[in-house]
Amino acid sequence: MAQKAVQLDREAFCCSICLDLLKDPVTIPCGHSYCKNCIKVYWNEEFQKGIHSCPQCRKTFRQKPVLTKNTMLTFLVEHLKKTNVQAVPADPGPEDVACDVCTGRKLKAIKTCLVCLTSYCKKHLQSHFDSALSKKHKLVEPFKKICSHHDEAMKMCCNNQKCTYHLCFVDEHAGHDAVSAAAEITERQLTVRREEIQQRIKERENDAKLLQGQVEAINRSGEKAVEESENIFTELIHLVQKRSSDVKQQICSQQESEVSRVKELQEKLEQEITELRGKDAELEQLLNTEDHNQLLHSYPSLSASTGPPHLSNIKVRPLRYFEDVSAAVLELRNKLQNILADHWTIISPAATDLDGLPSQPDPKSRADFLKYFCKITLDPNTAHPQLLLSEGNRKVNVVKKHQSYSDHPDRFTGWCQVLSRERLTSRCYWEVECRGREVSVAVAYKSISRAGKGNECVFGRNDKSWTLFCSPNGYKFWHNNIKTCISGPQSSRVGVYLDHRAGVLCFYSLSESMTLLHRVQTTFAQPLCAGLWIGGLLDLSSAEFCTLR
Repeated sequence: MAQKAVQLDREAFCCSICLDLLKDPVTIPCGHSYCKNCIKVYWNEEFQKGIHSCPQCRKTFRQKPVLTKNTMLTFLVEHLKKTNVQAVPADPGPEDVACDVCTGRKLKAIKTCLVCLTSYCKKHLQSHFDSALSKKHKLVEPFKKICSHHDEAMKMCCNNQKCTYHLCFVDEHAGHDAVSAAAEITERQLTVRREEIQQRIKERENDAKLLQGQVEAINRSGEKAVEESENIFTELIHLVQKRSSDVKQQICSQQESEVSRVKELQEKLEQEITELRGKDAELEQLLNTEDHNQLLHSYPSLSASTGPPHLSNIKVRPLRYFEDVSAAVLELRNKLQNILADHWTIISPAATDLDGLPSQPDPKSRADFLKYFCKITLDPNTAHPQLLLSEGNRKVNVVKKHQSYSDHPDRFTGWCQVLSRERLTSRCYWEVECRGREVSVAVAYKSISRAGKGNECVFGRNDKSWTLFCSPNGYKFWHNNIKTCISGPQSSRVGVYLDHRAGVLCFYSLSESMTLLHRVQTTFAQPLCAGLWIGGLLDLSSAEFCTLR
């Protein structure tokens, strides 16, 4: 009884792939455990089909699961080995039937399938039950394929569907129809194969219906989104046009009022000028008279003040008039552009993130990566004052002299960092040429903090940024203030691959070959920006986003 208990314990600690005691036990997300090497080999073979699944429960995983060591099973297996109890299933005896599935050491069969015509031990019988196509197969007590009494191949009795042998058939199944076992096996195998194909056809037809339904749903959703977005944009256009009409009307009204006021002043001035010219003519005539009595008599009336006094204080306004209005409209346009740009980063991934579609595999060669190459430019409004941008805002140097940047809420004030203008929401790839002693190549959410020197502002020290730190001493990866040391070939050029929807971020060392330095698998909650941190000696460290030549 004790031996049987030990046997059950030993079987419980066996790998269902190699059927031996677990070696380096690891547990996958569905809860089943395997030898670390066995499940790796199994998944490597499955990868050709583009899937990863559990060999026992057949649960599939979208991404290749991370293998976690099962410390409890490791302890129990080691303890079982130390007991030196070798109670294992006995070898088949002379009258027993061996399992047809076992490789190497054969175990005793407990059942034979009349459809497959295969004998199974206890362990392999379970895998036979697990198959959807073989659940309805008829199982009988195990029998040998060669008669021990007559030394010949078995035959199948057509009347009662029992396997027997020629001489046994003559003795026990007289009058029954029979076929050769080989022919029966072939026929049954063909039947089983056809059932499998028919089942596969049915599954694929169901899959095709699901995909067709998805196509129709995508089309309906897309058409509805286009219609609704067009209506909304039409409303926005009408609103802008109305505001444009209102501004135009106000300008024209004010223009007309101002012109009327100025013309009224012009008329009064012309009238005054006419009166003054008349007075001037009278004075000239009086000066030319030789009658001094007339001169003395007329002078008091002619020397009196003339014209309305308020007209002498006319002031001309600066020639700006409606320039303030134009400046206000320009400012409104810039704000609207910024709002549209920020909201587009939300609209764009929402339009491209279609659930249910299989994710694309990562590119394999540099030529594959370059298909997703995107041009990255730096945003001057985010640059620290000690960073100098050049080469069309693609290159950045750290300098001693502070640059005369305008105050902006997006600017980094404590760290020599800068973010890109572009918002990254799809599959993209870029390369950075690093020079100097210390450069960090990063991606970050736009919402990362900017003011001060706290961890919430620096790339890699918070949950809003991911960065690869490059120096002559090697590479380090930082995220959420956790450091990971990385070994890899040193190179001045770093490649970055991002698949935003799949949550994949990869860093590569680029020289004659392309070497993966670090891969991140996560879920990105917001659009990302490319970023650079520059350290080391002043005027010596720099980084530049490369362009395709």
